[in-house]
Amino acid sequence: MTRTSAQIAAEEIVERLRAEGYDAYFAGGCVRDLLLGHTPKDFDVATSAHPDVVLEMFPRTFAVGAHFGVVLVADEIDGQEIVTEVATFRSDGAYADGRRPSEVRFSNNAQEDVVRRDFTINGMLLDPQVLKETGDVSSAVLDYVGGRTDLAAGVIRAIGEPARRFEEDKLRMLRAVRFAARFQFAIEPATEAAIRQFSGSIAQVSCERIRDELTRMLTEGRARLAFELLDQTGLLKQVLPEIDRLHGVEQPPEYHPEGDVWIHTLLLLERLPAGCSPTLAWGALLHDVGKPATFVRAPDRIRFNGHVEVGVKIAADICRRLRFSNEDTTQILSLVENHMRFGDVERMKESTLKRFFRLPRFEEHLALHRVDCLSSHGDLSLYEFAKARYEATPVEEVRPALLMTGQDLIEAGYQPGPEFKEMLAFAEDAQLEGRISSTDEGLVLIRERFGKS
Repeated sequence: MTRTSAQIAAEEIVERLRAEGYDAYFAGGCVRDLLLGHTPKDFDVATSAHPDVVLEMFPRTFAVGAHFGVVLVADEIDGQEIVTEVATFRSDGAYADGRRPSEVRFSNNAQEDVVRRDFTINGMLLDPQVLKETGDVSSAVLDYVGGRTDLAAGVIRAIGEPARRFEEDKLRMLRAVRFAARFQFAIEPATEAAIRQFSGSIAQVSCERIRDELTRMLTEGRARLAFELLDQTGLLKQVLPEIDRLHGVEQPPEYHPEGDVWIHTLLLLERLPAGCSPTLAWGALLHDVGKPATFVRAPDRIRFNGHVEVGVKIAADICRRLRFSNEDTTQILSLVENHMRFGDVERMKESTLKRFFRLPRFEEHLALHRVDCLSSHGDLSLYEFAKARYEATPVEEVRPALLMTGQDLIEAGYQPGPEFKEMLAFAEDAQLEGRISSTDEGLVLIRERFGKS
């Protein structure tokens, strides 16, 4: 496997620490990924050196968590800045807030450090010097917690007593689900039982951290499995009760032969590719969130009158609760608000269609409509029509320089007022539909429709 800049930077840190007489190893997820044959995104280093030593030893450091033994070391390799997390071996005191220990005790013992970590597959260390000499990842691993066995068996297992691990840090419950989904591993029974036991306490975790874990689940390529596991462990009802309510909400079989709204949503999540945008992923998750509240069994068929409008309000509440940025919230709500408009796309006036194409990141609207169709009736004809028209329409036709402005109306003798907005929209529609090509032609239409000034 080719050594990345991140690996080289971490190797140099380990070498420098060892040259000064300290123990140092690669630690955590990078070891797991190397054993799986994956290229780690980043490398963490665990060492017996105390934070003050690390801060003094390297020229560019950041004490982001020195109280917990964590220092960031920055370096530049091949013109690229690499930041490596360097953590001192430690044992933890009580976790009063369900997230971080109230106190830590630094240690010189690597084994003492790993037994406080979350899961066995993340609790292994690796000697980079042995790896460089042998080229064999397995021979370079130090495993005090049975991580290699669980990795080979495909098991997510808490280190030590599961209940204690989750009492310490409630976020670990969501991380267990995320790792199980990402690697398609099983959660070990005692670990899963502990998650069920403590699922109600996930509210102790900050909304931002919950949001970030859920976003990772949605965008790592195994979103359906992740949400099935959230449901299975009782976490879904705690973190997203609005999605839990999708269970058992029937849909008209002529449009949704796949089943209820929960099944439909899972099928959408299953089609989200790894690396998709977070806003598209959340839009897919929330697009039908208004259906439970609007379910009606009408004489002709099941209906969800107003589910889009209700869904936008519910999605807005979720985005507010999870503290999404204003930009992401706007896009997520737009995806929910507009997902049903594709049903009219072939009948839209040219001006309406072009305004539809103006939606920010319209490609995400197309992508959502595609997976929505594939997860229900399977008919992609409206998607193909919209995609073809969108790709064939030049940007200057979708957003042309306006032929009519408020100043043009004033110069023509019209008095500014509430009617101006309607007049300008009428003129813009005519321009988008190709009925006018100049300001003078626009004024003719304005006078015909609204009278002379």
